[in-house]
Amino acid sequence: MNSTALYLRRIVRDWLPAVLIIGILLAARSTLADHYHVPSGSMETALLPGDHVVVNKLAYGLRVPFTKHVLGFAEAPLRGDVVILDSPDDGVRLIKRVAALGGDTVDLRGGHLFINGRPMAVAGRVNVERFGERDVILNLDAGGGPDIRGLVVPDGEVLLLGDHRGASRDSRWFGTVPVGELYGRAGGVFWRRGEGPTWQAL
Repeated sequence: MNSTALYLRRIVRDWLPAVLIIGILLAARSTLADHYHVPSGSMETALLPGDHVVVNKLAYGLRVPFTKHVLGFAEAPLRGDVVILDSPDDGVRLIKRVAALGGDTVDLRGGHLFINGRPMAVAGRVNVERFGERDVILNLDAGGGPDIRGLVVPDGEVLLLGDHRGASRDSRWFGTVPVGELYGRAGGVFWRRGEGPTWQAL
């Protein structure tokens, strides 16, 4: 066997395992779990710029690696879920809260959410909204942003809002989003800017 063949065999022997491991890790990151770096304050106070969150990419279905093709849904999103998606208008990766589901009628007045005519605000706490068992503290220091009047969310889609209602580019700008466009559900903050390692469930 000539020296070139020996050299190529050595390269394959030395590098193939590493390449395979990297490929497996990238596929797992594409389909199972990932992390997300929060770039802006659109989700304050739950998320701060610089936070790192863990993302469950199996939450809404198993995807073919490196694609948006969903093999099947594991569960449907719930109101209050914090989700990752690519913005429909410019492709930028976003993190937002599911505010309403398919079939819901939505009103948003001064940043305060009403679903099917019912206020989501907790009685006596005007800047706190309740989604199931989750209490979400709104940031209204920049106002409420654009209002929504009588919007019916199409079946199979969700309406997404930022908790910092006056400083969030969300469904008020790019419309409702098909569930299949959601990459996954953010489970919690594992690294907080200025604090380091932590755990804050979302």
